[in-house]
Formats: sequence, C-alpha cells, structure tokens
Amino acid sequence: MEKYLDVTQEQLMAFMELPIDKPLKMLNLLKFKDKVEGSNISGEEQYNIYMKAAIPFIKETEAKVVFYGSARFSLIGPEASEWDKVIIVSYPSRAHFVKMVTNGSYPADLRIAALEDSRLIFCEEIG
Repeated sequence: MEKYLDVTQEQLMAFMELPIDKPLKMLNLLKFKDKVEGSNISGEEQYNIYMKAAIPFIKETEAKVVFYGSARFSLIGPEASEWDKVIIVSYPSRAHFVKMVTNGSYPADLRIAALEDSRLIFCEEIG
C-alpha cells in the first residue's frame, strides 16, 4: 500500500489552479510511526515537536486549528480506525495556506519524520 507524507509539486500546482476565492479548511488524517528512525521517541511525540515548531507559521498566516483530536471509532468503514489523529485547520485564503507550506523555514521535515501515512484534504464550505 502506498504511503503519503507530503504534498507533491504536481498536487500543489493542481490545487493552485482550482477556483477558490474564500476561506478554506484543510482536513489532516494522521497515522504515526511507532518509533521515529534514529531516535527513541514515538511518531506522536515527534508530531508534538512538529506542532510546536509549526504554531508560529500557523499564527503568521492567520490560520486556526478548529479541531485536533483522536480518531476513536469508525462507524462506516474498517472496524478499527486507520488514523491516529484528525486535525482541521481553517485558513483565510488559499494564498495564506500556500505561503505557509512554501516558506523555506516551515518544519515539514519534522512532520514527515513523525508519520507513517497521512492525507491532507482541501475542504470548502457550501453556501
């Protein structure tokens, strides 16, 4: 099974071509590594390190974490949830999101080190 850890250039370019002119939400589905390579910490501990490093970038782009929690139980789909955490982040605009993830200082490497697999799904409010 293929794993997904970071946005590809092709995905970012396709996202940039979408007609988006209002605030957006990003749904993050996260599966942590049991142990981060070359360390004694878990993927979840590593992700907490990433979040502390990412908070200044989130604040700078005026984004807000609107939900951060555990994926506890699946009512539709496989019996056990394949995701450890779910995060929903609200951004004022696509430009704010892109500014954050393309900043050369953004700690994407810390996020990637923590994850076994992930999904980042653009969500747009209806209405």
